[in-house]
Amino acid sequence: MSNTDSFIDEVNEEVRRDRLYGLLRRYGWIAVLVILLIVGGAAFSEYRKAQARAQAESLGDDMLAALSQDETPARIAALSAVSAQTPTSAAVLAMTTAAQQVEADDTVAAIETLNTLAINGDVPAIYRQVAQFKSLTLQAETTSADERRLAFEAMAQAGNPLRLLAQEQIALIDVAEGKADAAIAGYQAILSDAEVTSDLQQRALQVIVALGGEPELADTGVSDAAASLQSDN
Repeated sequence: MSNTDSFIDEVNEEVRRDRLYGLLRRYGWIAVLVILLIVGGAAFSEYRKAQARAQAESLGDDMLAALSQDETPARIAALSAVSAQTPTSAAVLAMTTAAQQVEADDTVAAIETLNTLAINGDVPAIYRQVAQFKSLTLQAETTSADERRLAFEAMAQAGNPLRLLAQEQIALIDVAEGKADAAIAGYQAILSDAEVTSDLQQRALQVIVALGGEPELADTGVSDAAASLQSDN
């Protein structure tokens, strides 16, 4: 390589270096900002997680302290003084309070607590649905069977995670009204559902047999269980 070529290469290298430094001086702050945003975002995310964890632990401690009271009224009073920081925490607190109100035979207060939760749009849907379901099950003495049936039928629609439990409540209303055939058909539909749980399946079998029906399922395990229940009766 000639001295001229070497000189040209050195000049080109200097030009590229000058351009690079120029770009860094002009746009380097963007790279620094991106790095700061990434680091800051990660730190903020960890802070939020730690804060949420601390709030959950604080709520758990407060609820355990409230439930450690000897008398149910004292537990209810202590729970009412607990502060929930998030909608989900508020839902858990409300359901726990309602359970204590039921234990204290204050069904009216429990229904009010659950209904308030059921219409709280800030709370995740599953908690609202569970609150509505629990409220309806407590209203057997205060709400007509037709009204409860309509409410449970709305909950028994496809896609509702509580639909099978709602179907069971409809069948129980049929039992209470002396509609044995309708109740058996309702429980049979529950047994035939692919999503039925073992506990619900067992309850359905027991009621069908108790009503004089004969469960119709091809599953050997279920058939054996039904035969066992019938022989016990």
